[in-house]
Amino acid sequence: MAIEKKTIRLLILEDSQNEAERLVSLFRNSGRATRVHRLVSSDDLTQALQQSWDLLIAAPGSEHLDPNEAITAIRRQAKDIPFIQLVDGNDSDAITEALALGAQDALPQGEDERLILVANRELANLDERRARRVAEVALREAEKRCQLLLESSVDAITYVHDGMHIYANRAYLDMFSYEDGDELEGMPMIDLIASCDQASFKDFLKNYQSAEGHAELACTGVKANGQTFAARMSFSPATYDAEPCIQVVIRAETGNAELEEKLREISSQDLVTGLYNRTHFLELMDAAAERAVNAGQTASLAYIRLDRYASLLAETGLAGIDLLLTDLANLLRAHFAGSAQLARFGDDVFSALLIGQSAEQSQHSLQELLKKVEGHLFDVNGRTLQTTLSIGVAGLNEKTPRAQDVVDRAHRCADELASGNALKLFNPADELAAAASRGSIVAMLQQALENNSFRLLFQPIISLRGDSHEHYEVLLRLLSPQGEEVPPEDFLNAAKDAGMAEKIDRWVILNSIKLLSEHRSKGHSTRLFVHLSSASLQDQTLLPWLSVALKAARLPSDALVFQLSETDAIAYLKQAKSLTQGLAELHCKVALSQFGCSLNPFNTLKHLNVDFVKVDGSFTQDLSSAEHQESLKTLLASLHAQAKLTIVPYVESASVLATLWQAGVNYIQGYYLQGPTQSMDYDFSAGDE
Repeated sequence: MAIEKKTIRLLILEDSQNEAERLVSLFRNSGRATRVHRLVSSDDLTQALQQSWDLLIAAPGSEHLDPNEAITAIRRQAKDIPFIQLVDGNDSDAITEALALGAQDALPQGEDERLILVANRELANLDERRARRVAEVALREAEKRCQLLLESSVDAITYVHDGMHIYANRAYLDMFSYEDGDELEGMPMIDLIASCDQASFKDFLKNYQSAEGHAELACTGVKANGQTFAARMSFSPATYDAEPCIQVVIRAETGNAELEEKLREISSQDLVTGLYNRTHFLELMDAAAERAVNAGQTASLAYIRLDRYASLLAETGLAGIDLLLTDLANLLRAHFAGSAQLARFGDDVFSALLIGQSAEQSQHSLQELLKKVEGHLFDVNGRTLQTTLSIGVAGLNEKTPRAQDVVDRAHRCADELASGNALKLFNPADELAAAASRGSIVAMLQQALENNSFRLLFQPIISLRGDSHEHYEVLLRLLSPQGEEVPPEDFLNAAKDAGMAEKIDRWVILNSIKLLSEHRSKGHSTRLFVHLSSASLQDQTLLPWLSVALKAARLPSDALVFQLSETDAIAYLKQAKSLTQGLAELHCKVALSQFGCSLNPFNTLKHLNVDFVKVDGSFTQDLSSAEHQESLKTLLASLHAQAKLTIVPYVESASVLATLWQAGVNYIQGYYLQGPTQSMDYDFSAGDE
């Protein structure tokens, strides 16, 4: 059942060790795994800033390091570390001063709930900034690739700003018989249009500035040598060197303009209804999403499903249903009268993109549509049929860069109208409530327990020191009714909230014992690492139950290694101490995972009877930096001095192996070696050859 959450790297500027520990507990209790460092001097801050941190919380004052000095140091080094300043009382002047100096927020010391809310907000903002920086790098790479594609394109392409050329590719230069792009730079595009078409071109370009999306114009082009040719120009909005402009693609006319136009039209149409098809409609949605984000133009999507489609198809057959759909398409055209872009989105689904209307503004018109369809008599081969619609509506705004998200929301709203002939608007609060609700996941968990339908995966833990045992960590997976994996964090949190974690732990233990017995009977010397939840830590019946289970399976007790997380062990230290002592008496092995996140991790270790220590995954990140390597080596040396066997997870590349070997690590685990699989089939002898 192990789950690795993203560990928050936290700096605390607080002279009191007890208060610092209390702040760390706040984050733990709110479900945040944290790795913490308490700042004790200016030099300590300088050293700490060599590494990556997610948040700094500063007490109102410190004898060792002034909070203002800490903010200044962070700004001087251009580090993106959100800074939260705590102040004495509700001193508005102190709060204003902290904000003016560059703190992300300042709040009275002791307002714990508010502190967690502010910290979560700043961490979310930090994630957004990091994602934006990654996106900016990806954008630059994409722009480079686009530039290469432009240069090699067989289509003549130019970019125009205020009617002037700012870029032209080789095919464009060849089309107009120019040798070099410099000859065109700054030249008005109208100079390449025959005088007879210049007036219409100028009018088109003037009107296009306020037009939407793609447009075309047929005109006569003029080459540098004076020759003319018939051309068809396609215009679309674009950016070049981060400036808005117009992309123009020119194709010489082949004489089959009418045929080409017809083919273009057919490729975007649904052949039954004459409306746009799904592919073209999704392109329209992408363009609308771009306008919503870049220009603030609102729009809404109506996902219109025909009720009773299966029974109507059975009644009328394929030919009959096509007639009904055509009739319905005509009704939709008449109802929207050009105010919407309409498509047949699926067999029984139409879609309408309403530009300039929010979901709420479209509600009245869509209610009228429901009444029209309900009262309409469809004539299909002499038979009269009636049907209704289920309509889901979702809006596009500056927060919806992905058109597919809007489609999914409207689709879900339509699906929720079980009785049909109704309209449902997407409400963001509903989505949040659904995410918070564990009801459906709890039902899946209950079903998985009853039907033994959980899935166990095994990930090898490899010895770097010649241990002859084969080790695997057991990972639990839950499949939805559709056969998709439910994110472990979701179902494990749901299990904990519903009081099912103990039952699930025992299911994992029993099935691990069963599979391990079969595997060891084939001559393997295998141990399994099995995670115990905080609920099992507090379960006093676990030890006697486990003793019986191991005897029944005739397994040596040391074949199972029970793994506790450092966070759970600290929260329930007394129970963890008792449990690890009891497991030692049963001769079972114990591992402590996510180690090294607390202010004083070795204090926890003093109270526990532990054989293996798995360091937190954050230690494996950025091992290319000397500071991170030294930090990990120091931690491992202290553990080895206490005769603990160490495990380093998240080994994703060969480059870190040499560092880990030199640091004396006992075991490693990660996708570089092998990801989790359904069978215990790793070749442990491969590394010895």
